[in-house]
Amino acid sequence: MHGWILLDKPLGLGSTQGVSAVKRALRDGGYGKFKVGHGGTLDPLATGVLPIALGEATKLAGRMLDSDKVYEFSVQFGAQTDTLDREGAVIAESDVRPTRAALEAVLARFTGPIEQVPPAYSALKVDGQRAYDLARAGEEVTLKSRDVTIHALTIADAGEGTLEEATLTAHVSKGTYIRSLARDIALALGSVGHVTMLRRVKAGPFGLDAAISLDKLAELGKGHALAQALLPLRAGLDDIPAFSLTPGQAGRLRQGQQLVGIAADDGQAFATLDAVPVALVEVQHGVARVVRGFNLE
Repeated sequence: MHGWILLDKPLGLGSTQGVSAVKRALRDGGYGKFKVGHGGTLDPLATGVLPIALGEATKLAGRMLDSDKVYEFSVQFGAQTDTLDREGAVIAESDVRPTRAALEAVLARFTGPIEQVPPAYSALKVDGQRAYDLARAGEEVTLKSRDVTIHALTIADAGEGTLEEATLTAHVSKGTYIRSLARDIALALGSVGHVTMLRRVKAGPFGLDAAISLDKLAELGKGHALAQALLPLRAGLDDIPAFSLTPGQAGRLRQGQQLVGIAADDGQAFATLDAVPVALVEVQHGVARVVRGFNLE
C-alpha cells in the first residue's frame, strides 16, 4: 500500500479528518499500519480533490503541497464577510452589481503574477499563533501581502445583465487564497463579495476523475478491496520524466551516492529499476543526486 488515494472531500470535512478516514479504512481492511498524510490542505467549507499519500508516497507530500491547483468558485456580490466566505458575519455591503462584460474585462488584472493579502481567517501564523485563532478572539489581524501566480482565470457560469453571483475557474500557484482572489475581484468591480462555493477540481497531476467518496472509501475498506482505489506512487510524479537504472546504479542511489554520466535532461527525474521506484533525483550536467529515496522492493 504505497501510493495515493484521491478523496472527493465533502463539505464540512477537514483535511486531517480525510487522513483519519483513510487510516480507518486501512484498519477495517486489515492492511496493517502505514504512514498516511495529505498532499494539500483543503478547507472544511471546500470540496473536491484531496490527495492522500500512503507509505512511501508520503515522501512526496511536500512536493504535492508545492504543486499548482485548479479551483471552481462562486462569488456572491454585494456583501463581504469577515471570513470571506458564507460562514462569516457581514462586515461590508454594496448596492453595486457588476455586469458580465465588466467581470470579463477585469479578470486580466488578476491573471499572471499578482500580490494578494491572505484572509485574516487563515492558518498562517502571526507571532507564533494561527491567524484564525487571533481573528476569532476578536483581535485585529494584519497579514503581509504575498506573491502568487494566477495561470488562468475564466468565467465558468454567469448570467447576462447585472450579476448577483458568478462562478469562475482558476488555475493557481501554491499559496494562492481563492477567498482573497474573490474579495479583490469584487472590489475591483466597485462592489464587495464573498465565496459561496469552492471546489478543487485538480491538485498537481490529480483530477476528480479518479477521486472517490467517503462512502466508497469505507465500502472498499470493509470489503478488503482498498487496493482498487490506490494509485501508484509514480502517479504523483506524472509531470516529470523517468529513466531506468541498472542494478548497480540502483544500489548506489539507495546508499545515497551520486550517479555520474546520466543521459537525462537537467532537472528532477524519477529513477526506477524494473519499474520499481528507487528515487526522485535532481540531474545537473549528467550527475544525479537523490532528492527522495524510496524503500521499495
